[in-house]
Amino acid sequence: MAQDKSIRTTDHLPAIPGPVLDALAGADVPFNLAAAVPEPQDAPALRWGVLGAGGIAATFATDVPAFSSGRIVAVGSRDRARAQAFIDAHPDAGKGQPVRAHGSYEALVGDPDVDAVYIATPHNFHCEQALLALGAGKPVLVEKSFTRSAAEARRVFDAARAANLFAMEAMWTRFLPGQVLLRALADGGVLGELRYVRAEHLQSLEHVARLNRPELAGGALLDLGVYPVSFVHSLLGAPTAVSAVGRLSGAGVDLDEVIAMAYPAACATAASSMSAASETAAEVVGTSGRVLLPTQFYRPAPLEVVLGEGPGARRHEWDATVPGGFQFEAAEVARCIAAGRIESETMPWSETLAVLETMDEVRRELGVVYPGE
Repeated sequence: MAQDKSIRTTDHLPAIPGPVLDALAGADVPFNLAAAVPEPQDAPALRWGVLGAGGIAATFATDVPAFSSGRIVAVGSRDRARAQAFIDAHPDAGKGQPVRAHGSYEALVGDPDVDAVYIATPHNFHCEQALLALGAGKPVLVEKSFTRSAAEARRVFDAARAANLFAMEAMWTRFLPGQVLLRALADGGVLGELRYVRAEHLQSLEHVARLNRPELAGGALLDLGVYPVSFVHSLLGAPTAVSAVGRLSGAGVDLDEVIAMAYPAACATAASSMSAASETAAEVVGTSGRVLLPTQFYRPAPLEVVLGEGPGARRHEWDATVPGGFQFEAAEVARCIAAGRIESETMPWSETLAVLETMDEVRRELGVVYPGE
């Protein structure tokens, strides 16, 4: 199945409702879905090395070969047997070609067949491992949160700039079809002036050992909170003020937080928790319309577009659910590298830094400090 080029994600997308397209055209924002959301199978082929053999790497190793032009050629772990077990568990990762297991990260980034490195380890390792890959001449896609702090991210981006190599945070949500349409509606003024944005990401994950360890940069914020914070930033930009309340565990990691963000003409809230689950909904409210993502806003999911206000408001649903999801960000990396770009216009370095600066302030207010910072 992973080798079948007919598995084209965008073929699963229904037509956008006519009134929504008409509203975009009326705002002088003509929207072409095929151009706005390029088919991942049409991206230049890229050979990926996966650094880290955990759960999120498993999603990448499933989605990318199944739904994009890319394939996995190598997996690296500190334990070669673990890397091999990961490969064995994902037999389609190489699209019929062998996938090498490396028993060190140095060996992975030094593999001559690896075009780009996907880093999927705990947050506290991201900076040093991204620098390792860049030092070996390899572009990087680094799981969110990109690093523990904005200061660490600047080190990585400085190294990427000096080496003229591509680097990007793996905020896959920004590349999903529903999010692309949402930003077109917001940026084009179809919703009027934005006044309020909210997003929540609560999951019951206290049983996950890694999230309870400060030395691994555990807690809710960097794993879960980064989604709603980045969502707000994607629509309103960096806030003028940030205020946060939350709870810490006995070990000092954040169990949950609610973040208020102020803007000159709007406000926003972002909530996250690892101690309870929610619908993970989001909403964007403007003076002449709004968009609701009722569940799992960070994944491929339906969204409801409300045009107008009051009794005359018109509601239109677009089901942007598609298989996979990580293929869109992987295709973006492939396109950027082929074009000689070192950063993505959709997920630029400035956005990663701004989100991390917001989260740095949240941690400061909550009193969360990671060992080794």
